[in-house]
Amino acid sequence: MAHMTQTDLIATLEDRGCRVTGPRRDVLALLVHKGSAFSAEEVCADLPRVGRATIYRTIKLLLEAGVLCKLALPDGAPKYSLARYDHHHHAVCVQCGAVTDFRDSTIERLMRAVGDEIPGKIMGHRLEVYVTCQQCLK
Repeated sequence: MAHMTQTDLIATLEDRGCRVTGPRRDVLALLVHKGSAFSAEEVCADLPRVGRATIYRTIKLLLEAGVLCKLALPDGAPKYSLARYDHHHHAVCVQCGAVTDFRDSTIERLMRAVGDEIPGKIMGHRLEVYVTCQQCLK
């Protein structure tokens, strides 16, 4: 999965049998523009003419489709990020909230090794690394 476009998000919703209304298109366009580290409340503030229910339902549908990631920040507030890769992890700046995606084969090898020690089958994992980003370090 590369950088998601509004067309990609529309296709994702249509493939899941969802109607893509004008307000929902507005939400999708804004999410593509924001890219990462946005809250549902920020989307509501940026789109005052779109109903809160439409915004929250659209976010939920994109989460279920796997094209949106939900991040748990240190303060507990949920933020969202468009998925840039099929399977990836996140680095989250503790000062400004910027989110970057990364993939690392060492982590995946570690998970396979851990899987040998855990009874049952690992169905997935999530890793968020909390950092101070380069911008905040300046």
